[in-house]
Amino acid sequence: MTFSLTELWHSMGLPAKIVGAFLLTMGLASLTAFIERLIALRRSRAASRLFAAEVEGFREGEVQTVIAEAAKHPASHLARLVQAGMTVFAQACASTEQSDLSPAERARRHLERQVEELGADLRRGLPVLASVGSVAPFVGLLGTVVGIISAFQGIASTGSGGLSSVSAGIAEALIETALGLAVAIPAVLAFNYLSTAMATDERALATAAGELADTLEGWGESARTEARRDRVA
Repeated sequence: MTFSLTELWHSMGLPAKIVGAFLLTMGLASLTAFIERLIALRRSRAASRLFAAEVEGFREGEVQTVIAEAAKHPASHLARLVQAGMTVFAQACASTEQSDLSPAERARRHLERQVEELGADLRRGLPVLASVGSVAPFVGLLGTVVGIISAFQGIASTGSGGLSSVSAGIAEALIETALGLAVAIPAVLAFNYLSTAMATDERALATAAGELADTLEGWGESARTEARRDRVA
């Protein structure tokens, strides 16, 4: 008997084939999640740099301009953050309803919630990598047990413990073990890489939210000062 992958697959029992197919599915899922998140992060960073360059130096009277510009960059998490905060600020300034919170404070609170939402969007896909990285070795171990059982069945069917009677089962067990590790190790590495990258982006978003809130607070103070001057005049 030859031990090519094709021959080994055909020699496997149904339980071993199910375990192997499950491991391959997990590997494909983790690869898909990693590539999708990697592309999304790079698109977001590129769009954020472009958006930041376009709105650099904007002034108080250009709120609607900045909001419209942010809407042109839906892939940018920074643009979505700025759009959300400035939209709330503009709506609060235009509202005639009495409120205990200033427009800047309402925008600040909304920005805090938006940072959490964007962070959750950034981390989308990480649970898949975490699950694959932690579960795949145990699934491979299950395949190993199935292979050992197959080896003992070979001994029972032949009535001897020669190499020919157990080689197929042992090879099956080792292949399942190797496949489980081959799926788990890249998933763990991808999880760690993306976690670091996402943590960096989340810190940048939190910093941007704080800076924007301070800017809006200054605009609010300026607007209140002008209103008092108008009343005095």
